[in-house]
Amino acid sequence: MVLRSDDVDTSVMVSSADRETAAAPGIPPPEDVAMSMQHAYLLYGKKTVLSDCSLDCKRGEVTCVIGLSGAGKSTILRLINGLRRPQGGHIYVNGSDIVGLPERDLIEVRKKMGFAFQGAALFDSLTVTENVSYPLYEHTKLSPDEIEKRVDDTLESLGLSDVADRLPAELSGGMQKRVGFARAIVNEPEIILFDEPTTGLDPIMTNVITDTIRTIQSKLHATSVVVMHDMPSVYAIADNIAMLFEGTIIASGPAKDFRRSQNPIIQQFLQGSEVGPIPL
Repeated sequence: MVLRSDDVDTSVMVSSADRETAAAPGIPPPEDVAMSMQHAYLLYGKKTVLSDCSLDCKRGEVTCVIGLSGAGKSTILRLINGLRRPQGGHIYVNGSDIVGLPERDLIEVRKKMGFAFQGAALFDSLTVTENVSYPLYEHTKLSPDEIEKRVDDTLESLGLSDVADRLPAELSGGMQKRVGFARAIVNEPEIILFDEPTTGLDPIMTNVITDTIRTIQSKLHATSVVVMHDMPSVYAIADNIAMLFEGTIIASGPAKDFRRSQNPIIQQFLQGSEVGPIPL
């Protein structure tokens, strides 16, 4: 069975059992779980992306979601912050189910989140300082002086003070990602979503980005959800690891235990082997 992701076309349909499970009442998670996805399913047209997908993210910890390229990992992040809505299931953020919330209420939820997009998604015509300050002007009542100090402090904490007046086009890809991180955390969010932060980077910049995420976590103690498949980086930052395969989370648990999993799908993925149950 092959499921669709953001860029892979498939034709698997959600079963009636999956639909019944996804339509069941949600269960508010315990206090130590900041985000809980319960039995979510999502279709793009008639194509299945997620099916009976469940994931709990512990408060103040880093959860890395791994899986094949195009498996739908980034879609999970977009469900968490309400950029996409599932056709069924429940998504609890800080104890409240956000599925079905009107957009004005989702905006309030997002104010407590930071989203570091895969491509940084910076405004080309704005300087680094202007990019990072943008969410503070949009979503807070801080004074200009307070915003300036918050931005300066954030840039300094990530080693970006010397590029504050530059435009995105004047920065390397890795530097742009770090600026995207700064914008994601400048409002000191409770939840941070990182979408493929090391994709397309050389080994040196990959290490820089990995260290930056560790610095952010040390500073904010946020609940972070990181989508990536660079396993050395995953092992360096993750408290917990979850694997998405064929539209569902097939396993999740503490990072220290994950690599010892006896699941042949997980072992084939971790080893990068051509031999195993994962279809090539």
